[in-house]
Order: sequence, then C-alpha cells, then structure tokens
Amino acid sequence: MSLAAALGTATIYPLQPAIADVANSLDASLAAVGVALAGGPLGYMVGLGVLVPLVDRFYPGRVLSIQVGILSAALFLSAVVGDAWTLGAATGVIGACSAVGAGLSSVVGRLASPDRRAATLGIVTAGISAGILLGRIVGGWLAEVIGWRGMLMVFAVACAVVAVALPLVVPKTRGRAERGYLDTLRSLPGLFVRYPALRLAAARGALWFFAFCALWAGLAVALSEPPYSFSAERIGMYAFAGLLGIPATRVSGAYTDRVGAHRVILAGLLIAGAAAALVGFALPSAAAALACLALFDAGLFAAQVANQSTVLAIDPAAPARFNSACMLVYFVGGSLGTAFGASAVEQFGWSATTAITAAAIAIAAAITLGAERNCRTSSAHGGRRIDRYQP
Repeated sequence: MSLAAALGTATIYPLQPAIADVANSLDASLAAVGVALAGGPLGYMVGLGVLVPLVDRFYPGRVLSIQVGILSAALFLSAVVGDAWTLGAATGVIGACSAVGAGLSSVVGRLASPDRRAATLGIVTAGISAGILLGRIVGGWLAEVIGWRGMLMVFAVACAVVAVALPLVVPKTRGRAERGYLDTLRSLPGLFVRYPALRLAAARGALWFFAFCALWAGLAVALSEPPYSFSAERIGMYAFAGLLGIPATRVSGAYTDRVGAHRVILAGLLIAGAAAALVGFALPSAAAALACLALFDAGLFAAQVANQSTVLAIDPAAPARFNSACMLVYFVGGSLGTAFGASAVEQFGWSATTAITAAAIAIAAAITLGAERNCRTSSAHGGRRIDRYQP
C-alpha cells in the first residue's frame, strides 16, 4: 500500500525539474507551464472530493485499481500533448487519480488500531513522502536521458502494473459508510461547520502545503536560470535532500501516539520555518541549500502525519470523508503555492519567495498555538473537553 501511494503521488511532480525543457518543447513561457503544472494539485482536489469517499463504500482494492488504471492512461496522454493548456488539462486528470495515496490513508485510518493509528499511518505517509521526492528525482533523471515525454511514458507503464496489483494487496474489507455517495459529497462542506478539529487541521495544513509547493516549484525555476542554468537531471537531484522526510514520518507517527499531535506539529513547523528562511540565502552553496531543504521537508512531513492523525480520529469508522474535506483545503493551498512559486522567482527573486513561504509556516504555527490556548482556557473555566483535537 505504501508503494502504491508513493507511485500515485509521484505522478504529480516529475515534470517540475524539467519545467524549462517542457517550456522550450511546447514553445511556451515558464509562467504558462507553471500554471499548467498547477493543474496537478487542482485535479487532486477533485479526486479528494469525488474519488476518496468511495473507499468507505466499496471494496477499496477495486476502487483504487480503476483509479490507477485511469492515471496510467492520463500519463500517456500527457506525453503526446502539443501545447501548455492541453498539458494542464491532462495534468488535472493525473492529479485527480493520484489521490490514491489519500484513499489508502483513509483505509489505514479505518483499519488500524486506535493506539497505533498514527504510527501505522506513518508507514503509508512515508510512501507518499517518497513519492513527492522521488517523483522529482526520477522525473529529472529520466527527462535528461529519454526526454520528458519518454519519462511520462515510463510512469504510465509503472501505474499500469500497480493497477493490476492493487486488488491483490489491499485488504478486502468493504467500507461501512452509512451515508449514500451523493449525500456524502453534499455533507463535505458542512463538516467544517460541525467539527472545529477539522477546521484547524485544514487551515494550518493549507498554509504549510502552500509553502511546500511554492518553495519546490520556485527552486526549479531558480536553478534553471542564470547564474546556475542547471539541467533537469541536476535540478531533480536536489530532491534527494528531502529523503530525510521519509524517516521523519515514521518517527513523528510514533511520537504522536505517545505525546500527542500538538507538540509534534509545533516542532515540525519550527524546523521547517527556520529552514525556509535560511534557504533563501543558501542557494549559492549546494551543501547549505541541501541541508536546509532536508530540514524543511522533514519538518513539514512530521507535522503532516500528526495533523492527519487528528483528522482520521474524528470518525474512525468512516474517515474518508473527513480526510477528503481536509485535503481539499490542503490542495487549495498547494495549487496556489505551485502557481506562485513558479512565477514569484521571476518577479520577486528567490530570497523574497522563500521569505513568503517562511511567513506562511509561521502563520500555521500561530494558529496552532492559538487553538491550544483556547482549549486550555476552556478547560480552566469548566468547558467540556474530551481531547485537544477532538470536537
């Protein structure tokens, strides 16, 4: 399941290191290709709202297998497009079907024991983290070797293989959702009204995912232009710095089960915010930039596991609709971040772009601290409180 989550998630990112090559091939500007690539997170939002709730109603192996099969076809289509706008449409379909990782996380949230939920979620989240990173690394390398179109073909074949394998490995436990499918979709906006824990998790997650996507999209542009003028392969290699985020998800999951989500989230945001501020000045030194990027990813991935565990715990019997609602808001931030990062470097420069990402993370930390103080005040005045992150 972790491997499938990795591949599905990876399909949103392999074109980012090759953004300059794609722009040249399609005779388009970097900003236009950046907007086209933002179709991935936008499509992902559609997938979160429309596809993820299906795993609470039907056999998840079948649902996810069909989803990854469509993903394979969309990757093939994106490899043969002739303009940036068609690429954006194809990337939107890829994004929608790449929500397979969120579907698998929802399955884990339903089947894992409560005292091990965060730790088990950390295993699948490690796969998602690996997909985010390796999508760029493998994408950049393959784009350099066989071109960006050939690279997408390779991803298409890999997804076809996973589509066949998923029904064999995903637990054959049908979802127990009591609501009808359309009723579930209609209920998503109302969840934010009824559940303060969901509002909190979604708001801070959107802020740090904006920061994450903006920094990495902006990095590809900054390194592709003078004075660096790096190739797609070399840009993709920078994603190796984020490999520290993979063990961070496992560690943060275990610590969340022990000490609670609040401490893990704040620690992760502190590390990521400081790293984002520093990398704005560290780019001329490859070693310093890689160290900052490693800490940036590790901090945000750790915070993500803790944050998502609070969402899946709201209704353990049918967590997919809560996961869908939360991740929809996440990827509003991610879409804005991708589009912003690709254009902001050209308009404002690398240092200004990273300063804005650090500010977004700081706001997420302030929201978390404010919510914790409100919980403590309510508890001190006799307010009913079951758990910090439960409504």
